[in-house]
Formats: sequence, C-alpha cells, structure tokens
Amino acid sequence: MGSSPLMSLGVRAMAANYAALQTTGHNIANANMPGYSRQSTVLATSQGQFTGAGFFGRGVDVVSVTRSHNEFLTRETANAASLSAMDAARLGQLKRLENVFQTGESGLGYAVTEVFNAMVDLSSRPTDLATRQVVLARATDMAARFSEAGTTLDQTQAEVTADLKTSVSEVNQLTQAIADANQRVASLRGLGQPANDVLDERDRLIGQLSEKLRVTRIEADDGTVGLFIGGGQRLVLAGQATQLVVVPNDVDPSRSALALREGTGTLRRIDDSGLGGGSMAGLIRFQNVDLATARNLVGQLAAAVGGALNDQQTRGLSLQQPMGQNPAQPLFAMGPQRALAQEGNLRDVNTGLPIGNVTLSIVDARALEASDYDLRESASVPGSWSLTRLSDGLERTVNSGDVVDGVRIDISNAQPGDRYLLQPVARMANGMRNLLTSPLDLAAASPLLATGVSGNTGTGAPGDLVVTASPQPFPGTPETLQFFRLAVPVNGNDFEYVSSITGVATPWRTGQPVVGANGYTLQINGVPADTDSFLVEPTPAASLASNNGNARAMLALRDALIVGGRTVSDSWSQSLADIGVRVQSAASSASISAAVASQSEQARSSQDGVNLDEEAARLIQFQQSYQAAAKVLQVAQSLFDTLLNAAGQ
Repeated sequence: MGSSPLMSLGVRAMAANYAALQTTGHNIANANMPGYSRQSTVLATSQGQFTGAGFFGRGVDVVSVTRSHNEFLTRETANAASLSAMDAARLGQLKRLENVFQTGESGLGYAVTEVFNAMVDLSSRPTDLATRQVVLARATDMAARFSEAGTTLDQTQAEVTADLKTSVSEVNQLTQAIADANQRVASLRGLGQPANDVLDERDRLIGQLSEKLRVTRIEADDGTVGLFIGGGQRLVLAGQATQLVVVPNDVDPSRSALALREGTGTLRRIDDSGLGGGSMAGLIRFQNVDLATARNLVGQLAAAVGGALNDQQTRGLSLQQPMGQNPAQPLFAMGPQRALAQEGNLRDVNTGLPIGNVTLSIVDARALEASDYDLRESASVPGSWSLTRLSDGLERTVNSGDVVDGVRIDISNAQPGDRYLLQPVARMANGMRNLLTSPLDLAAASPLLATGVSGNTGTGAPGDLVVTASPQPFPGTPETLQFFRLAVPVNGNDFEYVSSITGVATPWRTGQPVVGANGYTLQINGVPADTDSFLVEPTPAASLASNNGNARAMLALRDALIVGGRTVSDSWSQSLADIGVRVQSAASSASISAAVASQSEQARSSQDGVNLDEEAARLIQFQQSYQAAAKVLQVAQSLFDTLLNAAGQ
C-alpha cells in the first residue's frame, strides 16, 4: 500500500489540529473583547477509501469555523441595555432638578416665607421706612429666586438638547458603521463561510446603538440586518443608513424632538412615545414630562404668590404724595402666559404666522393648576374646542371666552385642524422681578376704615377689613351697615344687616364675615345688639400713615388657600414631595433595569463568551493532538525511508 496514505493522514491531522489551535488562540486573545463570541473549529471525518480489504480512513477535514451565538440572548441583552440606559439618563437629569427644589434657606419656600415674615413687621410698624425697605428687599430676593429657578430650568432644557445632539452624532456614526458591516457580511456570504468577526462587530455596534435608541432587528436572507425605530421607521436597511437629526418640537420650539432625514432631504418626525428605550428616550421623556412638571410647579407658585400680593397691593394706599390719591402699583412683574401654535396650523402665506390666534389671561391666580393644556378643534361638537389638561388627562369642551382653572381663553380666526399648547404658568417665574423702588410705594394702608357708630350697645366691634375689589364699585362712598336681630333665626342666622348703599338685607350670624357693597369683607368681633351700626368710609388722609389694614391683608395671604386650594407652605411641600418621589422612583427603576441588563449580559456571555480555563484545557488537548499527528507523519516518513533503502539494495 505504501506510505503515502499514512503521510496524508498525518498531514490532515496536523492541519486540523493547527486550525483548532489557531481558533483557540484567537479566543484567548479576544477573551476580554466586549461582544466577542467564542469560536470553534468544525471538523468532519473524511470519507474512507474502499479497497478489497475494506474501507480505510482518510483522516479529517476542516469544515468551518463557527461562533457560539444565541440570537435570543443577544436581542434580550440589547433590549435590557436599552431600558437601563433610558432609566439612567432620566435619573441623571432628575437629580439636576433637586438644585431647584431645595429645602431650607436655599429653597423657594423659604424666600416666600421671608416676604410674609417681613409683612408681620410692616403690619406692626406701617410708618417705619426701614421696615418697608426690608419688605422690598425680601420681595426682591424672592423674585430673584423665582427668576433664577426659571433660568436654571431653561439651562437644563439646553443641556438636554445638547446631549441629544451629541447622541444623534454618535447614532449616525454607529448606523453608518452597521450599514458598512452589512455590506461586508453580504459580500462575504458568497464565500460559503460565516464572517464571524464581522458578525461580532456588527452585534457589538447594534448593542452600542441600543444604548442610545431601542431598535427592532430583522434579519434578511443575504445575512444583513434591518434596524427600525419609532414604530417601524427605517434606520438601517442593508447597506444604507438613514440620518437622524434633532429638530424643535412641533408645538413647543424650546423642546427638542427627533426626526429622520430622507434621501430627498425631507424630515420625517419620530413619535416620542414610540422610542421605547435608550438614553435618548430617557432624555426626551424627562424633557416632556418631568421638566414640564417642574416648570409648572414653580410657575404655579410664582403666579399664585405674585398674583395674590399684586392684587392686594393694588387694593391698598401708598404713602406717595399726595397721599390717598395715587393708585398703588403692582409689586411684581411676572412672566408671560403662552399659547403656542402647532407647526402644522394654517399660516399666512406672506408672513408665515398662524392665521388663528389664542390669548390667555389670568382671572383667578388662586385657581391656577400646575399643568399645560392641549387645545384642539372638538371632534364631537363642531365649532367648539376640546381642552385637555395634560397633568391628569381631564378633557372638556370650551368656547372662546371661557374661564378654565382661573384662566380665560380667547380664540380668534381659528382654522379647522388648528392645535395649540397652552402654558398659563410654565413661564411665570421667568423674568419675575420687583417693580417697586421706593419704600413709600408699599400700600400698607387700607382705602377703607370701619368704625362703630356712636350709640351702639352691643359688644360688636370692627375687626379685620379686607378690600376685595379694585377699583371699588362705589369709590369714595361711605357705607353704613345696620344690624337687626331676627325674632326667629333663619338657617342658623340670628341677624341680618342692611347696606346703606344697596338697601339689601343680608342674613348674618356671629363669626361670619360681612360682605360690603363697596368691595370688601369685614370681620365683626363680639356680638352686636339690635340696630347697632358700623360705618365703612374712605380712610382719612391723616390716618393713612398709621393705617395697617392692607398690610394685615397681605400678611393673611400666608395662611390663605392661594395656591390651587393649598397654602404656600403646603404647596411647596407637595412640590418637593412630587420631585422627590420622581427621583426615588427613577433611582429604583434605574437600579432594577441595570441589574436586569447585567444578568442578561451574564447569561449571554456564559453561553457565547470565552472561558479561559476551558480554552487553556483545549489548548493542551489540541497541542497533544498536533504532536500525535506529527508522530504519525514521522512514522510515515520513516517507513518511506525504509522502502527507499530496500529498493536501493
């Protein structure tokens, strides 16, 4: 038979074991490479050669080099990493909000409290210019704190936009690299062998992309993968990558959104709700939900406190000369109420401005809600509008001129299909500032003074008088309130009082405030006797300097329900709790999703990754096999030499 078959066996065995050694060495070299999949040399027994004595084996063939790869685990790892990145990105941004919602002396609640504390001194010493100066200083500080909070929130939005743009640049680089990898995979597929390292590189790139955006992966017959986002919009298809760009939100230009740039240069917006995962989805969710809520919480407090103090300030009298004749000026300038037209609203072809217009005006600052509103044409009631409060989803039908949550909505030239984002309080803190420069401008005096009429026999005496109307319905007109005891109480009312201005009799009981016809409320301390009277008249000029009626009314706002049915203190505490719960919830979600991502990666690497102990054992195994194959070749060579020597003799 000769030695040639034996030599062929040795050569094949050596080649097979050398290939196995190469693969094992490649595994060891890439053991710490992220995303690398363990490779294995696939061997097959060569078909035996038939002889009269039977089939004699021809050794072994190297069939292929395959990688250990579990498609399901790879997808799960990418999805878990995507959710983890989204939660981590949102948590990082939420922690920035804690700089705005601070407790203690650094918080907005403390600044508001300091203003009301200064009002205590003002109500005690209304003529003291130093006390008035302290009130102005506290008001200036409070306005600056609110304005700074609004600026900080604007900076946070700018940082979100900058982060999105950086991420978009990275995404575009990754998608182009994935498209290039697709082309290499498709071109190498014709060789009949898998391009293991290229496939690993592509999976690694897809994993990095998933940390930015959650993608749906679809395999093609040619070995390429298609990547889709936002409910099926193409990101990568074969060797082509669609460019991602950051664009202004279609309703609120201060916010950012994502869009895909088509080949013709047109932009196709991506629905924010369809992103699903990735750090960019976390940033956009923070921007649209958490940051918007923070703006509204700060804005609601600014609008309620500033509006209440402004209203009460304008109802009083200042010490500017001539006293009693100069209308009091508002204490604060506030930010704007905004009605933002959607990008798709019908616009004027010449100016580019929307044809329709919506304006907002605050009617009752105490009723304001910490929310934005979506206003669009009603589908069920033609000609009317559907208003949705975005904080809780409450929907109602409104018409132009309606007042909702303390805000009047005026709609003009509305076009079919128009849509608006209403922001009554979101920007109220921005640019808030103190308008008064002189301590004489503070309106500590009430324009009305209540006194008991001489001859009263009961224990009733005038208490706190709060002016509720500005201007007064009957300016300069004195009003006498005469009380009459009812022989038979009506609904718990023992008295009725008659106004000298209107002549109307109003039921009254002890402890209940009197509502005067001239725009005020008056508390009666004690119990008046039958026919007792009280005179409410314009405050004499000689008494203005020492009058503290309006200062007491401004101080009373400290404990009044002026912020959405809550006191200032309760409202700020609730705002702190809201942000605190969001941070804690986000931290919990980030911790859980990070653990899931870690477990998914461990499950993938345990099956697809490289175990150095196993590879070291295989290295020894293939080394010994290679040495044995070399021994076979050595024996064959010795036999061949023996044959040559025998033939030579």
